[in-house]
Amino acid sequence: MKSLQSLLVLSLFMVTQCAMAQFTDDINSNRPGRSMMAFSVGKSIFQTESGINYVSEDHKSLDYKANGLIGEFDIRWGLFFEQLELIAEIQYQNDTYTSANLEKNRSALKKTLFGAKYLVFDPFKNYEEKPNVYSWKANQKFKWRQLLPAVAVYAGVNLNFTDNPFNYAPVTVEESKISPKAMVIAQNQFGSRWVLVTNVAYNKIGTDFASIDYILTLTRGFNKKWSGFIENQGFMGDYYSDGILRAGAAYLFNKEMQIDASIGKNIKETPSIITGGIGFSWRFANNYKEIKIEKDNGSKMDKKMKKKGEKEAKKRKDSVE
Repeated sequence: MKSLQSLLVLSLFMVTQCAMAQFTDDINSNRPGRSMMAFSVGKSIFQTESGINYVSEDHKSLDYKANGLIGEFDIRWGLFFEQLELIAEIQYQNDTYTSANLEKNRSALKKTLFGAKYLVFDPFKNYEEKPNVYSWKANQKFKWRQLLPAVAVYAGVNLNFTDNPFNYAPVTVEESKISPKAMVIAQNQFGSRWVLVTNVAYNKIGTDFASIDYILTLTRGFNKKWSGFIENQGFMGDYYSDGILRAGAAYLFNKEMQIDASIGKNIKETPSIITGGIGFSWRFANNYKEIKIEKDNGSKMDKKMKKKGEKEAKKRKDSVE
């Protein structure tokens, strides 16, 4: 309700201020976690986020093992608005599958997903916190506004035009070639060091592989260069339900480049999955221009009255002289 009232007041009384731009001085990557943050990279920004992971899979019940590599490549592009971001996510897996009577090489695009994300609410937009010059304690106390998350919505489409050997459904069940994905994203900033990102998604909607997924990622900045994270991801579908725990760290190489490393382990034994990998994020920001909100000078009548007042003031000044 307060945010709705604030929006109404702002629409009636415009003030001079900078927009809460999505662009930050340093690169802001979704890696090394798997969650998607609420904020975009910024208008005209092009960013790539890539990684390579070793994966080991061991299924106790079906008595098979699989070991190999997963390559990841994401593209994020800020387009039209500061709040809008286009996203392409591609995963390619190559491994060796071994069972009692069989050994084979498997390779395919595991995920091809194209979508768009839009920031719908930012609790700190049009908000400026004024420091208390009389009390250090007041400036350090917990700010309740931090409990309000930034919120974004995402819509995308999964593409699958090749046989995917990496799903866990019976071979008689064929995966759909095209399926939608919808997601709600929340992001909380606690002080200057902690960030909590929550993703809740409905993936492959309307297909046999439909699932409700979530990701919770807690990140802490240790200094200007290093940060670490812990993450919990869950899948709830008819053919695959599981939980995965991850942890890792990222190093800011410079303002436009980040390197990272992470490890992960799932909860189930059917199959048991262990992953570990490294990644690299690169931002292309040469075309970025700072976005500002211009002051609303009022209606034509306001401008006319203002101009008339300025003329009268000038006449009085001239007469005095």
